[in-house]
Parts: sequence; C-alpha cells; structure tokens
Amino acid sequence: MDMKSKNNTTEELSVEKIVEEQSEKIDVDQLAKKYDTSARFRHVKGKIGITITMLAIMMSVFHLLTAGVITMNVMQHRAIHLTFAIILVFLLYPAFKKSNKERPSIIDYGLAILGAISVGYLGFMYEEIARRGLNVTTLDLIMGAITIVLLLEAARRSIGKQLPILAVIFLAYAYLGPYLPGILGHRGFSSTILIERMYLGNEGIFGIALGVSATYVFLFILFGAFLNGTGMSSLFTSAAVGIAGHRPGGPAKVSILASASLGMINGSAVANVATTGVFTIPLMNKVGYKKRFASAVEAVASTGGQITPPIMGTAAFVMAEFLGIPYTHVMIAAIIPAVLYFTALWFMVHFEAKKSGLVGIPRDQLPNVKALMKERGHLLLPIFLLLLLMFNGFTPIFAAFWSIVATYLVSMLRKETRMDIKTLLRTLEEGAKGAVFITMATAVVGIIIGVVSLTGIGLQLANIILSVSQGLMFPTLLLTMVACIVLGMGLPTTACYIVAVIVAAPALINLGVEPIVAHLFVLYFACLSNITPPVALASYTAAGVSGSNPTKVSWIAVRLGLAGFLVPFMFVYSPSLLIQGSSYIEIGLSIVSAILGVYLLGAAVIGYWIEKLKIYERVLLFSGSMLLMVGGLFTDLAGIILMAVILTLQLRRSKSSVGLDKNSLNLSRAK
Repeated sequence: MDMKSKNNTTEELSVEKIVEEQSEKIDVDQLAKKYDTSARFRHVKGKIGITITMLAIMMSVFHLLTAGVITMNVMQHRAIHLTFAIILVFLLYPAFKKSNKERPSIIDYGLAILGAISVGYLGFMYEEIARRGLNVTTLDLIMGAITIVLLLEAARRSIGKQLPILAVIFLAYAYLGPYLPGILGHRGFSSTILIERMYLGNEGIFGIALGVSATYVFLFILFGAFLNGTGMSSLFTSAAVGIAGHRPGGPAKVSILASASLGMINGSAVANVATTGVFTIPLMNKVGYKKRFASAVEAVASTGGQITPPIMGTAAFVMAEFLGIPYTHVMIAAIIPAVLYFTALWFMVHFEAKKSGLVGIPRDQLPNVKALMKERGHLLLPIFLLLLLMFNGFTPIFAAFWSIVATYLVSMLRKETRMDIKTLLRTLEEGAKGAVFITMATAVVGIIIGVVSLTGIGLQLANIILSVSQGLMFPTLLLTMVACIVLGMGLPTTACYIVAVIVAAPALINLGVEPIVAHLFVLYFACLSNITPPVALASYTAAGVSGSNPTKVSWIAVRLGLAGFLVPFMFVYSPSLLIQGSSYIEIGLSIVSAILGVYLLGAAVIGYWIEKLKIYERVLLFSGSMLLMVGGLFTDLAGIILMAVILTLQLRRSKSSVGLDKNSLNLSRAK
C-alpha cells in the first residue's frame, strides 16, 4: 500500500492530532488498566480528590527536599516514604473489580489510617527502638504484624496477587522449616522473630530494595513526570517521525526510536505501549504493515526501553545498589546490548518493508526536525545535565534532583513549554502516583529478601539449579532464563528482577560468571517476560490498540525480539560486549561481529535480504548470524563465509530477475 502522492497534500504530520484522533477511538486509560494493574487507580473528585492530590504533592515535595535540601535518618526516610505510599494505595486502588471506582469506602479510609499509624510508628519511634536494641516490645510486634498484613493487601491492589502470594510462600517456608523434607528443611523461625526481622531489621521491608525506591527510583520517576509535563514525549515522538518517517516502512522505525526514548524514562512497557502505541500503530497500518506486525513492533520497542541507557527504567538502580557499584558502570555495560537489541529490530522492520514493497511518509508531510529543535530543543538540556553530573562522579540522587530543577527552569525559556503552577502541581501529583506501585513492589520484595537472608534458601536454590543443570553453563543459563520469564508473568520488571536475582543469579556466579554479567542476564529476561506468552502484557496492550489477536501478536513479538533472547547469552560468553575486562581492539571486533550477526538475523527471521530467501538460505543465514554473534576468530570466519555464499546466490537471483523484467518489457514493446 502506497502513501498518498506528495501532490495531494503538503500538510505536515501532526503527532498531537493523530493521538487526539486515536484517543477518540480508543480509551487509552481503560486499555492500560486492562493489562496493567498499577494503572487501575480511581480518579476521585471533590474534597476527597483534592485531599489525595495534596498527599501526592506532599510526597513529591518531601522527596525533593530530602534529596537536595535536608538530611534524614535512612530508616526514618524509608518509613515516611512507605507511609505516603500505603495511604495513597488504599485511597486510590479499589479492593475488587466491583468496588466503587469513584471514591474510597469506609474500609479503605480505615486501612489507610491504620497503615499510616503502623508504618509511621517506625518512622517516629525509630530512635527509641534503636536505643532499646534487642528489647522488642509487644507494641513493636503488633505494629509490625499490622504493617506486614496491610502491605500484602496494598500490593495485591496495586500490582496484582502474584508477588504477595510469593511473599506469603516465603514467610511460610521460614516458619515451617522443621517440617520440610530434604534440602529445603531448616530449623524454622517463630512468628515473633519473623515480624521483628521483617519490620525492624534492615534486611526486611525497610531494606535495600525499598531504600532504592525511596531515593533513585522515586526521583527518576518524578524526573520523567517533569519531562512529560514540559512536552518532552511529544518532542521525542515528533523528532522520531522527522528523522525516520521517510525511510522504507518509516513509521515502524519511528516506533523504535520513540518507544526506546520514552520507555527508558517511564520504566513500564505496558504504559509505554498505551501512550506511544496510540500514535505509532495506526501510522504503521497506514503505510501497509499488518496490524499484528505493527502491534508486535511497538511491544518489542517499548519493552526494550527498560534496558536502554542512560535511565533504563528503574530496575538498573536496584542492580547498582545490589552490586555496590556506581550506576554509571551499569549504564556503560548496558550500551552495546541495547544497541544490538534495537539494531536487530530496525533491520527486521526494514526487511519487512522491502519484502512487502512498503514506502515511507513523504518528506513534505514530516515535521521539520531543525525547526522542532529550535522551538523545543532546549528541553533536552536537563538530560545532558543528568549525564554530565553522573559521569563526573555525582550520585544519581544529586543528579536527578538538579535535573528536575533544571527541567522546570528550562521550561520557562519558551511560552510553548512553560510549566505554570497548575501544570507543576499536576506533575508533582503524577510523579507520586506513578511511584506508589513500585514502592509496594520493593517493600514486598523486602520480605522475600529478608527470608532468603534469614534461612539461606538462596544458596539452596542455587544448588538445586546447578544440580539439575549438572554444573554446565548453557543448561544453567536456560534454566535461569525460564525462571525469569515465569517469575515475570504479571510482575513489575523491578520486582521480577529482584526475585530472579535472589533465586537464579547465585548459580551463575558460582559457575564463574561476573556478577554484573549475571545481573544483566537476569534483567534482560525480566524485561522480555512482557512480550513472552502465555502472559505477555506489553503484547496484549499493543493488540488492544490495533484490535488484533493478543496471542498471535505475542508470538510475532517473540520473533521480532529474538535478538533480545540471544544477546544475554552472547554477553555471558563474550563479556567484552559489556565492556568488561577486554582490550579496546577486542571490544571493537566483538561489536562489529555482533552487529553483522544481528543484521543477518533480521534477514533470516523476515525471510528477505536482497531478494526473498529460500528456506535453506534462511537456515544458512541464521546459522551464520549465530556464528558471528558467538564471537571468536574461527566462528566469525565461518559466519562470514556463510554470508558470502548466500550473498552470491541472492545477487545472481537478483540479476536474473532484472534480466527477466527487461525481457518482459522488450516483449511487451514488440507486441
């Protein structure tokens, strides 16, 4: 299907106009709520709505003050952070599908107040509790028990039942240790010890995971909200259209650029699909991509945003904290794998466009990138400031705080981007609301971490994995991949990553895999669970935008995201792809080899290169791509030889088809 002729229209493509048109056809909020539990909060109006808004604004202001103005005891800071979040969850999230969607019930108010008391108790009494040392009072235990129960319920409402059920299983395991058989058995722990450890210890609810949520994660979610408040999302999308829209199958390439840019900021594949997909999927349909293919492209691109530097969603901050390394080290290590992921997807949509004869959008209908940068390019300055500060040794907290301040100040430079008081308050509110479900996830994960630390189950699970895989690297990697994908079914990426790291990463590290390599391996598959059947939330959301079959979209997404499933194996066997312990020459050769490999992979998956590929050519080309991606002199040479063979066959066939076309043309002229 061709686009309209340039002569028919010279009207510039408007991102805002298309989004508005599609929003009238598709209820984006309802679509997000269907597949993303964290989006199912109430939109409360009236005095109660104003109260909730004020609480959310106060939460954001509190985190800004503690990030850049005042200092506070770590445990007290985490307790106040969780207090705000648990109140907002009970007021914003209905208990059940049939619960009132417009205002909280009496029970919701009661739970919110009880949560404020039980969690706030630790914040206000922490110094007294610390002075008492091991002398835990009955009131401490009561408050701890209430907090655990309310936390599990709040998590069920905001992120779904999977993670709370998993936390209950771990608590039961800690309590029932003496009754468990074989390697799983242990001495067991009383309910008193469990409550004390989960509530008062620094390896339970208020441990490292919640600490990251209360600092890095919240601030970067708030930073993303400020960027959206200034119109940054529209800038990214419009710029992507202007840069790639005219190329063959241009809208699919626009989807890749826009979704990668926005996905790394918002950290949610589902939310990213629901926002950018409303624009990119219909645009892909217009130039001739099938609905299922277009939906899969958007799902894969949005999922990849979470592994894309410099922000990488939120899980990467937890990773840096777990590993005890600067966040910039994680960011640098993730650059090449992210490039390979999106390069493979880019080649696939390109070859699909060439195979189907699809064209791009006429240049005169595209936004003028130079004019766009002149008008709104100043909005990019806070991102440059963020990178500058982090690469100069400042903490992510410091960098995020001043980047948020800079975003507000920079927005004032032009009337079109200026944040007035109303927009500022709405941004503060949205930042807090966007962070509460991550807060719940990290707090509940703290329970799992506490049990693992208390019982040593992590070591036992690592031993089980190594026993099943017989200590072999590849089977261990496969088992870890499956575990991550299964755990990620319906879980937020951050929660999935933390649980999977606890369960699976020790087995990889025991086999000699570097910790950062093992953690990135786990993170990749925690993200890819968003497109992997049977529960593929990003794919289902994209299918909802286009009205396609969700299962079929999911399987196409797996095919398009195949590089994402292969890249983690690549960097385990070739750590130079993570810029780990190798010379610059070795790193450079690995990058060139890997990019060539994903290029051939794209052609093999789509079935088109210069000409349509025959079955045996696809098999040989796929084999060549694998050899190039594995890395190593002999495998690279073998891969290049296979590529040369197929290239020769393709060129011969191309010349033959050109010759046939010329003969047909001459024959028709003779007639």
